[in-house]
This record gives sequence, C-alpha cells and structure tokens, in this order.
Amino acid sequence: MPAEISKFPSSSAPSLQSAVVSADDVMRTLPHAVGPEKSILSSMLQDSQEYIGVAVEEKLTKDHFYLPAHATLFAFLVELYEAGQEIELVSLVQKLLDRGLLDHVGGPSAVTDLYTYAPTAGHFRHHLQLVKDKHVLRSIIQTANTAIARAYDTPDEVNELLDSVEASVLGIREGSETNKAPTVKQSVIEVIEQFEAMLSGDRGQQGITTGYEMLDKMCSGLKPGEMFVVAARPSMGKTSFMMNIVEHICIDQGKPSMVFSCEMSSFQIVQRLLFSRARFAMSQLNRGYTPSKGDLQRIQRAVTEVSAAKLFIDDTPGITINELRAKARRKKRDEDIQLIAIDYLQLMKSRTKQAENSREREIAEISAGIKGLAKELGIPIVILAQLNRGPESRTGKSLGVPRMSDLRESGSIEQDADMVGLLYRTAYYAEDAEAKAAEEGRAELVLAKNRNGETGHIPLTFIADLMRFESGQPAEEPG
Repeated sequence: MPAEISKFPSSSAPSLQSAVVSADDVMRTLPHAVGPEKSILSSMLQDSQEYIGVAVEEKLTKDHFYLPAHATLFAFLVELYEAGQEIELVSLVQKLLDRGLLDHVGGPSAVTDLYTYAPTAGHFRHHLQLVKDKHVLRSIIQTANTAIARAYDTPDEVNELLDSVEASVLGIREGSETNKAPTVKQSVIEVIEQFEAMLSGDRGQQGITTGYEMLDKMCSGLKPGEMFVVAARPSMGKTSFMMNIVEHICIDQGKPSMVFSCEMSSFQIVQRLLFSRARFAMSQLNRGYTPSKGDLQRIQRAVTEVSAAKLFIDDTPGITINELRAKARRKKRDEDIQLIAIDYLQLMKSRTKQAENSREREIAEISAGIKGLAKELGIPIVILAQLNRGPESRTGKSLGVPRMSDLRESGSIEQDADMVGLLYRTAYYAEDAEAKAAEEGRAELVLAKNRNGETGHIPLTFIADLMRFESGQPAEEPG
C-alpha cells in the first residue's frame, strides 16, 4: 500500500487552499434584477396610488433594491405616498432637488428614463417577486459569508455561533428582518382595538386565557411576547399548575403548545395530564379500587381529547438555552405554536464561557434568552422557577409565604419577567395534624409582579389526588 500511494504526485492531493472559496467566487456580483427594479419604480411613478400601495402591502422596502439610487427613490416615493402628497414627474424632480437627493438617484434624466421604462404595469407583481427573490439570495450569501468568517476566526462559543446562524437563516425565511417591525400607525391601531375591547368588557381578546378567572382578570390573559414566571418551593405543585394552564390553552382552546420538561419524562407528563383531565386518581388503583363505568367513560373521553391536541413535549434533560431556542423556532415555523411552557429554569444550562464561572451569570443568560425568545416568536412563555429557603425561615402568619426576593440564584429573573406568580400551599407549613386538616386543599398564587396590570393574592384549591389546581378556596363542609 505505501508503494501504491507514492505513485501519485504530491500535486494531485487536495490542498487546504483548494477547499477555500476562490478569489473569483468572492468577486462575483451579488444576485440582482435591475430591470425588474426599474419596472417597479416606473409603475409607481405612473400610478402612485395604485402601485405604491401594493408595494407597501407586499412589505417591499428599500433594502430589497440592489442599486442605491433605486433604493433612495423608492424610499422617497413611499414617504410622499404616506404623507398624502401628489406624485408627478416635474414636482417630483423639484422635491428631490430640494432635499438634496436628485444626484443620489442619477439626476433628472434618470428619473425621466424610469418614468417611461415600463409602458405597462401588468407585470408589476411578478417583477416585485423577482426583486424580493434576489434580495433573499443576497441575504443568504451575506449570512453565509459572515458565518464563514466567524468560523475561521475560531470562536470560543461554537453553540452560540450555531444558534446565531440558525436565527439569521430563519430570519431570512420568515422575512423577520424587514417585515416584523410595526409602524407607529400600526401600534396605535392595536392600542385602540385593545382599548375598545376593554370598554366592551371583552378582556379575553387581549391575551390567551389561563383558565383561572381571577388571574385572567388581573393580567388580561397571557399576551404575546410576555414571560410569566411561576415560582415555588419543591412539592408545592408548580408543575401541576403549569400543566393545568397548558391543558386549558391547548385542549380547551385548541391552540398548539409546546412543553419543555427538564425534570419529568414525556410519559409522566401525559399520564398526569390524561388522568387529571379525566378526574380519576391513579392512587385509587393501588388501594384495589375498580374503576366504574363513569370513570372509564371519562378516561376514554380524556384519551380522545388529549390525543387530538397539538401538544408537543420535549423532555431533554439539562437542555441548553440555545438548543431550546432552536427547537422552539422550528416548532413555531412548522406548527405555529401559541404557547411555550418550561419546567424549570434552574435545570437548564448555558454553555458560554461566562456562564462556566458563575451560576448567577448562567441563570441571567437563560432568563434573558427566554424573554428574548418570547418577543422573537410573539408568543407567551410560562416558565417555572425554584425558590430558596426564605419561606421556611419566616415566622407567624408569614411562615411559608414567598416573596420575589426568594427567587434562587439571580435577581435577573425578576427583572426579565413580565409577571411573577409565587405559588404556595398553607397546609404544607401546618404545625400539627389538626392544623393541616383545617388547611387541606388551600393554596394561593401571589401575583407579585404584573408589568401591565394589578398584583395581589389569587385563592386556589389544590386537589392532591388529581394533581390539579382550581379557582377559589375549598368549600367548607357543613357544621
């Protein structure tokens, strides 16, 4: 074998340089469509009210144009259109001159040539799509070049680079870089719509209802881009509370949802969800109980409802914030999920070098990453968090009552969250059996932070056998 290998000249072996993009490739002109660009501008000049309006509706921007002169003229035409000013050739040239833009668009002759370039606007939408397609190709090339440069620079944070590249590519696909920034006018319309909904008493339109009436009244539902932190000490039932919200949103309202569970398996989550919805306590089977016909009917109905729900569960243990964001983006793109629930924050990881040296920094990066993801996808995220031992250290009536300062390891959670709910059950801290019996089933969610509404105590009932929270306090037995 060595003799055979030596027969090949050294020049035939692929070199490292041959694997790199050649200079000719680097110098190639970026994809563009100058003719369609001129056709679009010509149609807009000839019938501004019709075709500038179409371009705005199709979310065409100056960034879609390859030639700077075309981009400048397009932006100026849209500005005049939105200001309600009439657009005709002579006054347009004068306005460009007054603004010092005439030379930037090629002078009076260039504007005149554009005006007469397209004798018919019948191909306007086709040409508009060609311009958009070329912009997408340029964006892909620019994103790839940036990724190649960063990869050759040997970045320390490989996962961060991978997450950044994926986000950039998805941004191109979804048009997020040019289409997602709302204008002030659009925001004003949304604010007025919300105001009118509140006047009519229809608060549910502001966000997704949670199934807990008092919570929905205080926060007006879970709104897009919001991060709702539900924090509690261990064994308080925070996973059950989260899944009760997921059940209401995904099954009762039919909205696709995704659950990231770092603690429980997918099997355990579905088992809880199924029998909680059927209102059947699995613990009864251990005591030799035989399900009745009614029990079996409720279980069958729950099986049908849960099976039909668009609920996606990822039970990767110790998932990193970058992995979670990548999976969430794909699921939003493919299934249009409307809610993400995460159990729980302190079990997640961050792989950055700063996070390796500081647990507080790691939690801060995870918290900020989740808040950023909620805004990026435009959906609410419910995330569970663990509290420290502060509630146990209190005395008297304050025993067990949590505070926001009890959030473990980082105050950044409190800062990033739009809402913070502190869940606790009074029976857990009862001093004796009699007191525990008296407090059995009583629970509260302390809405300690609400960026867009009021705060306060929300009474709940915890049904331990069903792992279920319901609105209001337990009904007292007669006598």
